[in-house]
Parts: sequence; structure tokens; C-alpha cells
Amino acid sequence: TPTMERPATFCPSISGGKNWPPAAYSPKTGYVYIPANENFCSRVIAEEEEYRPGRMFVGVERWPQVLVREGADHFGELQAWDIAARREVWTQEFKTSPNWGPVLTTGGGLVFAGGTNDRHFRAYDAETGAVLWEHRMESGVVGVPSTYAVDDIQYIAVQAGWGGDVDYLQWALDGQFGPTTIPTGGVIRVFALESESR
Repeated sequence: TPTMERPATFCPSISGGKNWPPAAYSPKTGYVYIPANENFCSRVIAEEEEYRPGRMFVGVERWPQVLVREGADHFGELQAWDIAARREVWTQEFKTSPNWGPVLTTGGGLVFAGGTNDRHFRAYDAETGAVLWEHRMESGVVGVPSTYAVDDIQYIAVQAGWGGDVDYLQWALDGQFGPTTIPTGGVIRVFALESESR
């Protein structure tokens, strides 16, 4: 609890361990795939505040500062959880990036996600988490991937366009690893999946 005399530090940060990017569930594996962030903390100091309509009113000195947990070995994660067993099955860790990537899983045993500051959009093996494919996009991927089929060909569409809240955690990492330039841009890419029978 923050007081007027001393700051309060808490982990995970105000952005949480699991924020807005959607997770995905596969009935084939029974796993839910979750984009998450680790090793970020926040610090706030309370203050007397007068209510003013239309202005932020949260009783703290300023928006909470984001800190990197000392000794952190990674930040973003893509987790796979077995719902029935209530246990984590696999995790992909991102050493120098948060993960803001919504997740899509397919009936063909793939998991698609972006969300990292290296701008890669990746396909993972749904059972093991192994990276099967990746493509570097024009910007970071924080859009939700979608899939559809035309003439028996399955497509994956995704929007790239870094910005907004995702810069908040990146700013904390820039203090530790140096500035990261991520074009903001905006593009939609569509990829065709090849069938094993082709």
C-alpha cells in the first residue's frame, strides 16, 4: 500500500502478468496458450489529490514507474497450459522483449503469435512449443491473427503496427538494454499454409 512517506513497489507491474492480448484454446491438445510478461515491477507514491472532472484521479504522484526486476533473465513469455491437469506444459521465453502478441491456434496443431520487439510473427508446434516458422514483419505484431480458407487453402492474416501501451514496458527495457527502434507503421500480411498432402 503506498503512503505519503514512502513508495510502494509491487510485482507484476501495473500492466500485469497477463494483460489484454487474447489467449487461445485448442480442443485438440486441451491446452490454452497465454501471452504473458514476467519480471516487470511498478513503484508508486501516494499523494493528496483533488478531483477534477475529465482528469485522471488515482491518488498517486504520477503514473506508476515501471522497473525491471533485479536479476531478471527474460521478460515476455508464451505459455501453454493443460486445462485438465492444471499445469504448465511448455513456455517460450523472450530474453529482451515483453510479449504483447495475441494468439491463434489451428486444428492442424499450430500456434501463431507475434508481440515481441524483434517484429517476428511465429508458428509454434502446439504440443511442444518448438518454433516451426518465423517471418520478420514491417512492425511489431500486436494485432490478433485470424484464419480462413479459400479453395481448400488455409490462410493466416495478421496486422503489424507497434505503438500505444506496448511502448510502456519497452521503455523500461530500453533503460537496461539500450534503445530499441520499432517502426510503428501498419500493414496486413496474409500467409498460406501448405498441407502435408501437397
